[in-house]
This record gives sequence, structure tokens and C-alpha cells, in this order.
Amino acid sequence: MPGGLRNPLSVSHIIEQIGDAVHNAKDSAHHKKSSLTKKMAELGLTIPYVDLTIQFIGASGIPKMDVVGTADPYFVAKIDDQISFVSSVQQNTLSPVWNEIWRVKNVPATADLVITVMDKDDGSITDDFIGKVTSSVAAGAKEIEIEGPLFKLRSSRGTFWFKIESTSAVDQDPTTFPYLFNGPIRFSRHYSPAVGALTNLNNARLYSTWKMYIMGVPLFFGDVHQHWNRDYKAAQSIFQGPTSIAVRSGIQAGHRMLYARTSTNGFGVINNMADIMALLHSGANRGGDGGAFAHRVKPAVYTYIISSEDDSWRFSETGAAFFVDFASKHALHSNCCETVRYSGEFHPRPEGGWQNFSDDIADEAVKWELVIDNNSGTYAPDKKMLPKLKALLEYNFPGIAIFALDHGDEELTKSREACREYALKYRGVKQDELQPHTHEGEETLSHQVAASLNPATIEEQRSSSG
Repeated sequence: MPGGLRNPLSVSHIIEQIGDAVHNAKDSAHHKKSSLTKKMAELGLTIPYVDLTIQFIGASGIPKMDVVGTADPYFVAKIDDQISFVSSVQQNTLSPVWNEIWRVKNVPATADLVITVMDKDDGSITDDFIGKVTSSVAAGAKEIEIEGPLFKLRSSRGTFWFKIESTSAVDQDPTTFPYLFNGPIRFSRHYSPAVGALTNLNNARLYSTWKMYIMGVPLFFGDVHQHWNRDYKAAQSIFQGPTSIAVRSGIQAGHRMLYARTSTNGFGVINNMADIMALLHSGANRGGDGGAFAHRVKPAVYTYIISSEDDSWRFSETGAAFFVDFASKHALHSNCCETVRYSGEFHPRPEGGWQNFSDDIADEAVKWELVIDNNSGTYAPDKKMLPKLKALLEYNFPGIAIFALDHGDEELTKSREACREYALKYRGVKQDELQPHTHEGEETLSHQVAASLNPATIEEQRSSSG
């Protein structure tokens, strides 16, 4: 029992001692690396920095993890615990092939790359650990054994293949923005858990969230973050006061459900303007109509945040059904983070505006624009940063004209309302789809959250936050 005497010859005690020894050995290696870095600095020797392109090829020999089927592997790669990459999920395979690319600038040549391979368990709170791979960032093709849990009968968990290209950092001072993500721009599409409970659901866009890893956020925003708005009543209910713990717990549980990494997620890479515009296509409407516009840019308004946690751009349609009964759309996207890089709304429009558009014109013949703003009561982003936001999006999406406008700008209001009017008049969008709503018999995300939480969970979070 805790604090009591323990048998030094017990199996559990011996295992714990061995585990401690392994942990201490790893700590010792890390300490030696830190000491080397410090010694080089003392001697006036500069640690070389490199720009990396890592190709995660695949793995083989992964053990069977599921009772039914084989495994649904994915991996999380980290460089010095400073930047991370999460792969797509490969379904029902023991020999996954990813061929996914990760580019990172300004990495110390002494850095370590750690790849943790996991098995996705849909419907479970946690995923199963398969094993881990550790490597230097030296250039070359790598074939490394996946090391499983220390005390499993089969410690080898297969082989992981990847390739590293390394060149001297091109930035004049790579220490200014170390571990800088440099593409490619990747996205995942997540579906609300309500989708699985609904039948005849065609308009999945209203149950979807997107998470996109964009480049260069520190280059444009530096160390500037937007704090939650202390003057906004809804934000106060989330971030301060005796009831805020319960409110936050519900929103965070909703966020986990919305952004859960599952085997049904969509994944993709943005290579050009056509790719980003394809994300904004309509898809089919509820009831199956609207098929003629399924592959056309939808006139719609989106709620977004740029995360302080990982610089990802997260968004969904403003009328998404899962927003019903939540105190803040932006807090739901941010996972109740006290700060964001930026937040607001955006909508696409053809050059000249939706009011001057006709569906007789092919989307490919249109010059597309993206209108983005700071319309977020929860975070009230500083309008002085709008030029930086514009520059950031132009950097990531060349070819699309970006207009960054303050939420009170009359031009913004006209453009947004023209977008919605076109959707209602010409695209079969219903009035109730413009704002969060549910249909008869539909279980809301907030109801699912309430069913998943219990007082013990909330009390545990209250204790840990105190």
C-alpha cells in the first residue's frame, strides 16, 4: 500500500527498478546531449542548423492489435519535443504505407526524431501503443526496428521505413525561428459523432470540422497571441467564476468528440489553389437535392480559429449543427484555450462579389477571393493584426486574393450578407442552415457530452486546475 513497506524481491518491485534504470539511462543520454550542446557554446562553437525533408514511407511486421481485424496504425513524430507531425490512419493493415512528407526548417543538427506508432481504437478514449522508433536527423534512408513495451513477450513490433533529406539552414539566423514548420499544408476532416446516429444524412458539411496545418505562423504573428475577452459575458462563463469548470469540461469534451482522430477521417494535402477551393465545395444537400452544385464552391460563412497550441487553422460552417447549446463557437474549436493566434469568420466569394455572380459561369473561370475577419466575441482579436493575418494567408495560399476586414466594416457586412443571400436564393440552402440548428429527433452534441460526463470527472478537473 502507498507509503508502506515493500518486498524488495517481489516481481513488481523488480520490474519497477528495471523500468527506473531504463528511464535513468535515457535521462542520462539526454543529459549528455545537453552537456555537449552547452560545452560547444562555451567553446564558441556554433551548433549547425539544418532544413529537413522527412518522408515517412511505411512499416511492416506490425503485430495484430484488434480482436476483429488486424490493426489501424498511425504515428506521431516529434523532433526534440518541439514540433510534431500526426499521420493519417491506415485501416486494417499490418503493413501500412503512408508516403507522407514533413518539412521543418532550422533544426539543430544534434536533434532527435522520435516516432511513436499507435493503433487507433474507434470509440475508445485511448489508443493502443504499438511501439517507438528513435533516430538522429542525419540524412539517409532509415530502416529501424519498432521497439515495443519493455515487458511484452515480443518487444520487436515490426520495422519502420523513412528517409531524411538534410541541407544547411538557409535562414541567416536559424535560431530566431527554430523548428519552423515548412509544409506541405495538410488537412484532416472530422465528423461530428452525431453523423453515426443519423440516417439519410446527406449534408455532412454541417457536421464537419476541418483542421489544417499552415506554414509560417511565427513569421507573421511572432509571439503575439489573442487572450480571451474579459469583457464578454459568454467568455466569462467559460474562463472565470465558480461554474466555469463545469462549462469548460463540457466544451472540452465536445472538442474531443469533434476532433477525434478516427479511421473515418478524411486526409489530404493542399498543393495549389484548386485544392483549397475543393474543400469549399457544397457536397449534397439534406434530402439529396443540390447535386448539381456538389462540386461547386458553396456560398457559406465559416467560423475559425488559428490555434495557440499547434498553429493549426480549425474551422467549420457557422451554421454547423454541433454548435447548438454551446456557450462559444470559437472556444469549441480552440478546446477552451485561454489564447488563440487569431479567430473570427471567413467566406469565399467570386471577384466582384456574390451579388454579381451567376451559376452560368464555371468556377474554374472565376478569380476567387477569401474574406476573413476578427468577428469573435470570445477572443476579440486586435484589428491591428489584420494585415498580418492577410499576409499569412497570402503566404500559404498564393493565387487567392485575401481581404482581411474588421468585424465592424460595412464592406464586410455587405459581402457576408450577399454570400448568404445567394445561398438561399440560388443554391437551395434553408434559412435554418445559416445558424446552428437541429432537426426533429436529432440528438445534439451537447446532449452526448452531458451523457459522457459525470460529477466525478468534473471534480477531478477542478482539483487538477486548482
